Amino acid sequence: MLDAVSLDQLRAFVASVDEGSFSAGARKLRRAQSAVSELVSNLETQIGVALFDRSGRYPKLTPAGALLLIDARSVLANVDLLKARAKGIAGGLEPELSAVVDVLFPIEAIAESAREFRDRFPRTTLRLYVEALGGAFKPVLDGRCSFGVVGSLPLMPGSMTAERLQGVVMIMVASREHPLAAINGMIAKSELAKHVQLVLTDSSQLSAGREFGVFSPLTWRLGDLFAKYAFLLRGLGWGGMPLHAVKQDLHEGRLVTLSIEDVPAQGLILPMSAVYLTATPPGPAGRWLIERLRQCPAPELKAEA
Repeated sequence: MLDAVSLDQLRAFVASVDEGSFSAGARKLRRAQSAVSELVSNLETQIGVALFDRSGRYPKLTPAGALLLIDARSVLANVDLLKARAKGIAGGLEPELSAVVDVLFPIEAIAESAREFRDRFPRTTLRLYVEALGGAFKPVLDGRCSFGVVGSLPLMPGSMTAERLQGVVMIMVASREHPLAAINGMIAKSELAKHVQLVLTDSSQLSAGREFGVFSPLTWRLGDLFAKYAFLLRGLGWGGMPLHAVKQDLHEGRLVTLSIEDVPAQGLILPMSAVYLTATPPGPAGRWLIERLRQCPAPELKAEA
């Protein structure tokens, strides 16, 4: 009976969970409520597991349903990815490829990939933008870019497909002349709150109201990573930076790593993904570049003091 499980059943199951009821799930799928209820009931019968407790006013996931929901989402995501890749491969070669890259992603990896891209697709013009946080999503949502290399947002727009790339190691640093640099051992968050934290800000509204790694109420917000880097070197504050961008400064003593309460000594991994509109996936050139970026080495997990 398990072989008879269909994608329609899984979509009905996931939509009912996401929308909170069979009727709301039906509206999302533009199906009749009876059809969605029947799809879910048939799914339960075929797998031999009760996915919902229907004793209350609204259906509630059973513990088994919560576990199987993860698998259902994974199956549907993989099917969407297969369809997107097939659509991209079937399309013609792009005369121009526009992409946007999160400023935290290693530019060396982009440049090396672009060198190989030039040799493989000599007739395809490459247009590259660099943005921060939600600003890297916006050109893709607006249709100006075929895909983006982005960091994680708490809620990614539902119209997008994401493919995981290697993450970026983020560490907390300060100039060697900064007062925090003189503290031996673990630095309490209460101490951090006494000093200005330099924070990368967002040019879009996609991350409005959300904070990423902000520990101090005293903040200076900068819209450019290189401006933040220059301010850090001059002791104007402390803050997080990608390890690859400051590794040489740590080695030569211009910056020091701060040991902060509740932050791993080896740094935090910021997940990175290639994202594109599910309805308009990249063509062959964009597909190749995404696969090439996926081959970039995993981030190092140890900063040099």
